[in-house]
Amino acid sequence: MRKALIVWGGWPGHEPEQSAGVCAAMLREAGFEVRIENSTAAFADPAIRDLSLIIPVITMSKIEKDQCAMLTGAVRDGVGLAGFHGCMCDSFRDAVEYQFMTGGQWVAHPGNIIDFRVNVSDRDDPVMQGIDDFDFRSEQYYMHVDPSNHVLATTTFSGEHAPWTQGVTMPVVWKRRHGSGRVFYSALGHVSAEFSVPQMRTIFERGMLWAAR
Repeated sequence: MRKALIVWGGWPGHEPEQSAGVCAAMLREAGFEVRIENSTAAFADPAIRDLSLIIPVITMSKIEKDQCAMLTGAVRDGVGLAGFHGCMCDSFRDAVEYQFMTGGQWVAHPGNIIDFRVNVSDRDDPVMQGIDDFDFRSEQYYMHVDPSNHVLATTTFSGEHAPWTQGVTMPVVWKRRHGSGRVFYSALGHVSAEFSVPQMRTIFERGMLWAAR
């Protein structure tokens, strides 16, 4: 049986415990044995090297150097990593090694909760097959992203809330490699209720399964 670790914490506004529960339920339905922790200390355990998948659900927190080294090393050696919104790409603002692994870092969400369009950019990828462009209501993430990411979906900024961003096309969903490990990210998922949107949930579930060793 494949094993997954979910670690939640940080800023409570992202409902980390509730979202961790949603992810755990999806993985258990897919046949995974899931362990849930709420401390980054879990990343320091050498046993994480034997996992299939790690999901951080942590925003604006801190990670110790030994914890970060073990986590990034495990992914480089083949453990999958999957996450969403600021719960993966705004977890540890001062840990550049972690950001190098995830492929992006949140920097702004002009207008806060707004309506925006998600555009599928790789319709042939198994994660996105059968999913058309869709409207979404959440924080439209403006991010600093790694140009080596394989981008699966994007969004375009109108400039209404930050005029200098007008026409900017920003990755929303991507996958990448970090060493031997697969990494998947979706910028959607500000609160746990967003998992009730079929397209969002399907994309993330497929992405988790793709990333898992």
